[in-house]
Amino acid sequence: MDRVRVGVWGAGVWGEKHARVYAGLPQADLAGVFDRHPGRGAEIAARHGGTAFASAAALLDVCEAVSIAVPTVDHRAATEQALAAGCHVLVEKPMATDVAEADAMIVAAQRAGRTLQVGQVERFNPALIAARPLVRAPKFIEAHRLAAFQPRSLDIDVVLDLMIHDLDAVLHLTGQLPSAVSAVGVAVLSHTVDIANARLEFDDGCVANLTASRVSQERLRRIRFFQGDAYLSIDLFAKSGEMLRVDRAARPPIQRAALDVQDGEPLALELGAFLDAVRGRGEGAASAKAGREALRVAAEVRAAMERRALQWAAG
Repeated sequence: MDRVRVGVWGAGVWGEKHARVYAGLPQADLAGVFDRHPGRGAEIAARHGGTAFASAAALLDVCEAVSIAVPTVDHRAATEQALAAGCHVLVEKPMATDVAEADAMIVAAQRAGRTLQVGQVERFNPALIAARPLVRAPKFIEAHRLAAFQPRSLDIDVVLDLMIHDLDAVLHLTGQLPSAVSAVGVAVLSHTVDIANARLEFDDGCVANLTASRVSQERLRRIRFFQGDAYLSIDLFAKSGEMLRVDRAARPPIQRAALDVQDGEPLALELGAFLDAVRGRGEGAASAKAGREALRVAAEVRAAMERRALQWAAG
């Protein structure tokens, strides 16, 4: 196999996961990592292989592709530097802090003639993969994504931190953009919104209700699709799901069946797909366009939250 020489820029929680996965992928030759904290970079390189580079430029100089796992506020600058250096890029979600930055990144990729994809890893959850061909014109979608508070990713609110996974999943599986968005959000333990609820309405009548919290005492990642002929329930944590259908000729009339979910680590499936795309084999991870669309809808959710907050303040 023609392996891709790949590196990881940013060795935080997710950056380390990228390094670990690349070290085990047959498509990858892990060159190493760069982190702004040299000790952290050395630790991750010692654990997973490759070199701890002293600068981003030094890493990019020996790589054909790179994962960008720095804080979101630095995504644009890092991505543009990597593209200009001739590297294909997978940038972690959210793609950028706003749509204007995402647009600039897309232009940079076009100018460089390199692949730019986005780490919307939930697309590669085996349970969601199993459900995808069964989702047909849903009428109502409900998603809950709850997590305990963590002192990281606080440079962004819960919409960009967590809800964007479900926004991308809904856009991807319905093939539509919403025509109307309403939302509420509350800051609890940080200076940004920590719990949010959004309602997306689509032209075909479908409604999606999404809740995301990073101040929960339980961990939950579940999405459900209600459609004319079936009800799909997907547990993204457990990587399992089931479908319920009504068959009036059967006994019992409600037929219940577990989804055929294959084994696989979502991040390994995503990074493997990205490297395959670099070699011209398959579509790869989420496209830059898809990352931009998820970000644009997230911006609409955030704007709707701000409007609601102003209404509350005005009494």
